[in-house]
Amino acid sequence: MSAPVPHVDEDLVARLRTDLAAAEFTVTGVLDVLGPLASSALGREQPLPARRVASASSSPAATLIRLFTLGDPVDASEVERALPRLRVHGAVALGLVTEEGDGVVARFDIRPYASDESHWWVASDLAEVATGSPVREDHVLGIGGASTTLAQWTIRRPVSSALDLGTGCGVQALHLGSHADHIVVTDLSERALAFARFNAALNGCTWDVRSGSMLEPVAGQRFDLVVSNPPFVITPRSGEVPLFEYRDGGAAGDAVVAGLVRSVGEHLEPGGVAQFLGNWEVPRGSTWTERVGSWLDGAGVDAWVVQREVQDPAEYAETWSRDGGHHAGTADFDAMYAAWLDDFASRDIESIGFGVITLHRPTGDREPFVDLMDERGPVPPAMGDTVRVGLEARVWLAEHSDDDVLDQAWKATPDVTEERHTLPGASDPSVIVARQGSGLGRVIQLTTVTAAYLSVADGELTPRQAVGAIAGILELDADETEREVVAFVRDAAKDGLLVRPTD
Repeated sequence: MSAPVPHVDEDLVARLRTDLAAAEFTVTGVLDVLGPLASSALGREQPLPARRVASASSSPAATLIRLFTLGDPVDASEVERALPRLRVHGAVALGLVTEEGDGVVARFDIRPYASDESHWWVASDLAEVATGSPVREDHVLGIGGASTTLAQWTIRRPVSSALDLGTGCGVQALHLGSHADHIVVTDLSERALAFARFNAALNGCTWDVRSGSMLEPVAGQRFDLVVSNPPFVITPRSGEVPLFEYRDGGAAGDAVVAGLVRSVGEHLEPGGVAQFLGNWEVPRGSTWTERVGSWLDGAGVDAWVVQREVQDPAEYAETWSRDGGHHAGTADFDAMYAAWLDDFASRDIESIGFGVITLHRPTGDREPFVDLMDERGPVPPAMGDTVRVGLEARVWLAEHSDDDVLDQAWKATPDVTEERHTLPGASDPSVIVARQGSGLGRVIQLTTVTAAYLSVADGELTPRQAVGAIAGILELDADETEREVVAFVRDAAKDGLLVRPTD
């Protein structure tokens, strides 16, 4: 028997939207009701503090938290007061709740979600924290860590057309609405598409919703922007592990992500960008850069991949065995754990990487660049503008010669500081580094030459002009000094430590 889905009735959905807004069922409103302690606990999937606070409040927002977030039975009269326009019968008609005696029980999770400029409501299946049991294999995931990571790293510049590949309940498409004229969303899961249609209606959005696997629904089409939180989890095919639709793409190992990397370029307009998350396996004796780099051979796209996390097979197995509501020490958990270990051992996998992949289709006839970075340190929550600046810098550098770099004035950004470390009693520093205070937080070790150039990078003096003076003062070969400065500028400029004054 298939699981239920919400229904779209434009009039009833409009009433629901009005009621949610009037109840101040927003991110801020929920925080005001729960307070920081209960909100933080709920974020850690501990519902007790939120349940205690919400049960003690008679506000409409508290009623909606109990109903749609915590999954608690709520007296019908309270729901009537919280949803005065939709009423209980309207919520039943939308498939959102069922009546049980004098109580009302939610069938789905509805919760507020927001960016800096917009606020929405997102419907999905109830989480394990609400149901108290493991989720179904056709579970439609709501707002999660992966979806928010992708949203935070996505470049937000105006585009004509955008594709949300594997949309799930539509989180990425909601963000795309702020800067894309036409939005296509796809998913293999019909249940996910039902939630996406409902969320589009609930938030007043218009999406072109299509069913199908990966890029099949958009065959022959190109987009300015493709975003995807794909089913990237590496899942054993032994039968011991549930194949959750939201995380499993139906292929062994990391083939889903590899296939997307190799094929998405065909669906990008010249200058178009694709951004998605991914896992990759690293076999013993290899490196992650060799693994991901092999996917890019012949792909015809520029690639900037930032590895953010690395786990060994046991850590990976523990993470995903817990996912979906299973608990350590149970027979199901142990069986899944063992299946993952066996699966990785069969391919001699030493580690598994996770990161953000940004691809760009060149506008001209040049060799694509590939930049594979391991940056696991903390970064700001909003990375989209950093990624935009970094991608634009990498494209400029790929399209310009070393002579162009030498003749372009560069300026050190205000967040770049220099550190000098000197051994006791020494007159000269043994280590000099440039440290970036924002973005990826790059730290670049400097030489005497590059430290000298960085000190005069004021946006007016070009590297070519500076090299002559530096080589003369330090009594160095001018050509070698020039090559060293060019290499430094290319490395520092790609991540925004140096910028062109016109940028």
